[in-house]
Amino acid sequence: MAGRWFKAGLHTLVIGSPELSAVAQRWRALWESGSGARLDGATALLAHGMTGFTPAAIDITLPGSSRHHAVDGARLHRHRRPAPTVGADVATIHAAQWAVSDRQAALLVCLPMQQRLTSAARLALAWRAVTRSPRRNFLDAVIADVTDGAHSLGELDFARLARGVGLPAPTRQSVRRGPRGRVYLDVSWGEVGLVVEIDGGHHALALNPIDDALRQNDRLVAGEQVLRMPVLGLRLMPSEFLLQVRRMYDSLR
Repeated sequence: MAGRWFKAGLHTLVIGSPELSAVAQRWRALWESGSGARLDGATALLAHGMTGFTPAAIDITLPGSSRHHAVDGARLHRHRRPAPTVGADVATIHAAQWAVSDRQAALLVCLPMQQRLTSAARLALAWRAVTRSPRRNFLDAVIADVTDGAHSLGELDFARLARGVGLPAPTRQSVRRGPRGRVYLDVSWGEVGLVVEIDGGHHALALNPIDDALRQNDRLVAGEQVLRMPVLGLRLMPSEFLLQVRRMYDSLR
């Protein structure tokens, strides 16, 4: 074959270079894993067009009754009734559950939403169908943050987090008047002129960043200091963010 063909498994031949592209590696994993194999998890999300993430392995789901074969670089999962194709919403849930850390799980929920591969309604519906999850409490919170930021923000006990770093209880939803009318601040300490704005999952969408910038600038012009933090940041790194708030509070006293 003059070096133009290479065998890459029982069912896979490679034409040209033996170095497989990412797409070719996915096809090889599908063909070599077993009957009924489907891309799943983060790998399926990449096939749907997700960017910004490189998985450590190719996730493959197989019917529970199928024979399987180990494939280098692939991670096999069993399912009683695998779907003909794994949609982005279900793949997002699987990717988050199979992630190596909570931080990676949160990323794999955020990226498909930000890149419009799934919707809040479809993601929430897929999550409700899950009966068991090793990350149940964490993903409950993260999916709520991403799909319904205002609701999850209301459930976030910021006052408890503030007490944990020695801060006095803040005021929630205090009202200010500015050039564009009344605004409601997420968290504030009026005695030192400190405002904390907590950005839900919706804040990065559409024109929200413009509104957020105008709100923040209005408060700065009025003489208040503003710190911003994503609600997911409070889920993943609460101590780091709250210590920043504490340092700012102390500097303003």
